[in-house]
Amino acid sequence: MNLNLENKNAIICASSQGLGKAAAIDLATEGVNLAICSRDQEKINRTKEEILDKTGNKVKVIALKADLNSSKQIKSFFEAAQSALGSIDILVNNNGGPPPSTFDELTDEDWQNAFNSTMMSCLRLSKLVIPQMKEKGWGRIVNISSVSIKSPVKGLFLSNSLRMGVLGWSKALADELAPFGVTVNTVCPGYTRTERVDAILESQSNATGLKKEDIEKSIADNIPMKRVGEAEDLAGLITFLSSEKANYMTGLAVQVDGGSARTFY
Repeated sequence: MNLNLENKNAIICASSQGLGKAAAIDLATEGVNLAICSRDQEKINRTKEEILDKTGNKVKVIALKADLNSSKQIKSFFEAAQSALGSIDILVNNNGGPPPSTFDELTDEDWQNAFNSTMMSCLRLSKLVIPQMKEKGWGRIVNISSVSIKSPVKGLFLSNSLRMGVLGWSKALADELAPFGVTVNTVCPGYTRTERVDAILESQSNATGLKKEDIEKSIADNIPMKRVGEAEDLAGLITFLSSEKANYMTGLAVQVDGGSARTFY
């Protein structure tokens, strides 16, 4: 299948590991030039070299240090990406998820920080790329969210709450941008083998005294496919939604969870 992605330019947020990294690699193999970022310059440099090695240096990759909780650093990252690549065709919004907790443990500051990290990073970057996309009459915005918008996850009060806000914004934005040929979609991974999920399992292990391996097995046993997902399982969907093959798909929230969400929508 020809996705017609060669020589498109993409910003992939928080892409030194996990889902962001998998998305970056998958898009690069389709010929997409990338601007990738992390709060750790050394880690994002290693990701850049890995991508260039996998693609035979056939795509352009710039790797920058950026804290997506900072509006100033977001703007600097966007400006550097635009300067190096030209106009941005694809934006993959991604950031580290809020930490697990009980409701009683959360302070007003925790909620404010999570709102800034989870929601405002998406809004700020989208606002920067949208004018170019509207002018070209083509663009893709894909938000990496969580299956918690379909089925709340125990102990993830911040994520369960704020990701619903991102979803509502995404749906409204999809309606607004549809006449300009710009699509906005959200992908919703379930339990996926990433550093983030490992931290959640560690937290649950500390709270219950159970081994992480036993907790993961219990989770897998309740997934119809009987396994925890891999980052690559989500990356293919992101690439497809970023392509011309998805021209008539917008405003969606698509789960990639092995069938675990017990909803019909």
